Amino acid sequence: MRNGLLTLLMTVFVAGIPAALANGPGATANEQPPSPERGYRILREQPFLPADFTTETFDQLWAVWPEPLRSRARDASPAQRRRMAFSRYGLMEPPDSPGLGAALGYVETPKGWVMNCLACHGGKVAGQVIPGLPNSHFAMQTLVEDVRKVKLLQLKPLSHLDIAAATIPLSTTNGTTNSVVFGIVLGALRRPDMSVDRKGRVPKLRHHDMDAPPFWNVRKKTRLYIDGMAPKTHRPLVQFMLLPSNDRETVLGWEEEFRDILAWIESVEPPEYPGHVDRELAARGRIVFEKHCSECHGTYGEDETYPERMVPIDVVGTDSLRLTALSPAHRQWMKDGWMSRFGEDEVWTNPDGYVAPPLDGIWASAPYFHNGSVPTLWHVLNSDERPSVWKRTEDGYDHDRLGLEVTEFDDIPEGAQRPDERRRYFDTRRPGKSAAGHTFPDRLSADQKRSLLEYLKTL
Repeated sequence: MRNGLLTLLMTVFVAGIPAALANGPGATANEQPPSPERGYRILREQPFLPADFTTETFDQLWAVWPEPLRSRARDASPAQRRRMAFSRYGLMEPPDSPGLGAALGYVETPKGWVMNCLACHGGKVAGQVIPGLPNSHFAMQTLVEDVRKVKLLQLKPLSHLDIAAATIPLSTTNGTTNSVVFGIVLGALRRPDMSVDRKGRVPKLRHHDMDAPPFWNVRKKTRLYIDGMAPKTHRPLVQFMLLPSNDRETVLGWEEEFRDILAWIESVEPPEYPGHVDRELAARGRIVFEKHCSECHGTYGEDETYPERMVPIDVVGTDSLRLTALSPAHRQWMKDGWMSRFGEDEVWTNPDGYVAPPLDGIWASAPYFHNGSVPTLWHVLNSDERPSVWKRTEDGYDHDRLGLEVTEFDDIPEGAQRPDERRRYFDTRRPGKSAAGHTFPDRLSADQKRSLLEYLKTL
């Protein structure tokens, strides 16, 4: 049992780094001030973890694809196959080097591709790749399963992720990950001072998928994560690098790099809405927003405010599994240890709900809610119309409803029998995936909702 959980631990680092990250304590006299430019370069160039697979292995993945995809790949050129692979696994071409080398979110090394936080936090909206945007396409589970098949066929050794994916779910729906559980297991095998404790007791796990939030909201926050439990410093970022192979000295030696990474995260700007905005309608929507929404989500414009308000779970009514999956013991671990400077930075050990996020760039960050269960802002405003099951297109954008271009279903189609195909459908009936709650907009009229949607384009 412990070996399986240790492997899960290895998985965590791949999940991507939690989105709510920001600058920690200021640099000392002997340190350089945090640099956003260095932070982005570190993410693109510096590996913190073991390699997942080589370029050779990646370029052979098509050989284990289902038909007719495999035959199409066989007859395609190498460049076309690479594009097909990126599409299948939800990987992004780096905007600074499209068509060259590893995907955004991976560092290419002599030993292979090494994943980092941009795998989950470097996505695209309407076909445009934006570092810092949630990657709502990422098919982590499918990628790792295919990599394992090819390695076994080639008699190559398996990596930590290859083994971990056979033990615990990395994700059950494309675009989401079991990231909270990754952090729990990694933390269980560390003492408060970050030394490795291979005899650490891993608690009972409640698996659930999370949607990666946008990095550009971090600058407004003083706390991290949807439940606000953690202090906003660079140190909680490190927990997703806590594989036992990274010893205490290695982890503590990364502080400057993580300060730079967090400086970049706080520098990320939300993208402007690219379509038409009816300014008169949006002005009416602003009035609706400030009357009905700003108490939790703040105000926008010249005199912006953000209350960072905790909304109790019995008030917001969204899926509660994320809140209850973290045990008091794990929260106390963070409070007692290096992650919070041994208690100098406040850790909430008993949060009772979720923190309402800022809404900057909200048009671009679909799907919505912490679990990614709601495909468009129109569905957020119309709780009775939220689909039980939905499937998105790859690059389409719904400008009428503001969000993903989706097909809605009452159930997963009978033809979707393979696990990789079922993961393309978001099923809100599964544990941790409910689209219920946040029914506050139900009190608005149809005209108010229409004007509010127009205003949300402008944030």
